[in-house]
Amino acid sequence: MSPTPDSIAHQLQQSRQQQRYRSRQRVTAVNGHRVVVNGQPLLNFCSNDYLGLSHHPQLIAAEQQGAARFGAGSGASHLISGHNHDHHRLEQALADLTGQEAALLFANGYMANLALLTTFSDRHDTLYCDKLNHASLIDGARLSRAKIKRYPHRDMATLSRLLEQSRQGSATIATDSIFSMDGTLAPLDQLYALTDPESTPSPRWLIIDDAHAFAVLGPRGEGSLAHFGLPPRDNVIQMGTLGKGAGVYGAFVAGSQQVVERLIQRGRSYIYTTALPPAIAAGLRQSIALIESEEGAIRRQQLHHHIDHFRTLSQQLSLPISDSMSAIQPLLTGSETNALSWSAQLQQRGFWVSAIRPPTVPEGGSRLRITLSASHTTADIEALVAALAETITPYI
Repeated sequence: MSPTPDSIAHQLQQSRQQQRYRSRQRVTAVNGHRVVVNGQPLLNFCSNDYLGLSHHPQLIAAEQQGAARFGAGSGASHLISGHNHDHHRLEQALADLTGQEAALLFANGYMANLALLTTFSDRHDTLYCDKLNHASLIDGARLSRAKIKRYPHRDMATLSRLLEQSRQGSATIATDSIFSMDGTLAPLDQLYALTDPESTPSPRWLIIDDAHAFAVLGPRGEGSLAHFGLPPRDNVIQMGTLGKGAGVYGAFVAGSQQVVERLIQRGRSYIYTTALPPAIAAGLRQSIALIESEEGAIRRQQLHHHIDHFRTLSQQLSLPISDSMSAIQPLLTGSETNALSWSAQLQQRGFWVSAIRPPTVPEGGSRLRITLSASHTTADIEALVAALAETITPYI
């Protein structure tokens, strides 16, 4: 049923009453992990800038030089006149870093996942999706018209049974590697085995959303496959975003040459959209160079040190954190009211930590979503944990 002005007003009021109304806060200044929000200086603990590259002087200089050479925008889609030399070189660099045959640039991860799931599944196929997959994977699955089977979070026993029960048509398993709201890591070694062409009776694809793992996991920041020591394979496709660990904007799909060619020919959200500005591609080329350099390795080490330190301190104070070992550290609040109240109290103490509520997370799953960055200091981490303890201890 189409909404009416009255029904929209009612739904908005209902969202406010349920404490699920979303609003934007205005950032007026940024200096790494320090921001000014609505005029208030804050330490930012809700950004996905995991390596702290978004304000790296080399990236800023590369984008400035790219804009000076090629202008502010690309002017067209990749298949018309928008595919620039810097786009081409960036795709080569991404393929080299991930160890894949080829890579293809997208405007963002949402559009990349829509292209992947609608290009590699149709009404004759079955899609197997983790119940906590990102919204872009969910929407891509729906648009594909494939039969969708969802399995409980990281439950490989249930997934195996579902695969055994359905042997008609091709099967595609789609999963986040690091789940965006829980910070948990998918058992990719088991998923990789379940899609082994040598041991499966019908074709199986494995699509990995590496949005929160690219640049962060793997010896050189390659992502989750390298973290598990798994080599590229023709039926395994990696999607990575470039606005989180890479610190800029955009996304890519990496896989075999045939996978990339099929997306170029059939991926509607690739074909019918304007290419990224060449200046962004220039900045990303510099980002990739930093990610796989010694500096990138040091930043990853710093990030993982912060994760360990945060978890150790939080556990000592019995804070209700989850079992995540990633840069995403959810702190369960028990209700929307607590989530909003604790977030507001932290902001008063100088910390920006976002409150996440349904429908972004399941009913009863409201939380503070704390994200850590290599740009934070040990003192920042300790100050945040102290503020969390002051805020939350009266409620637990």
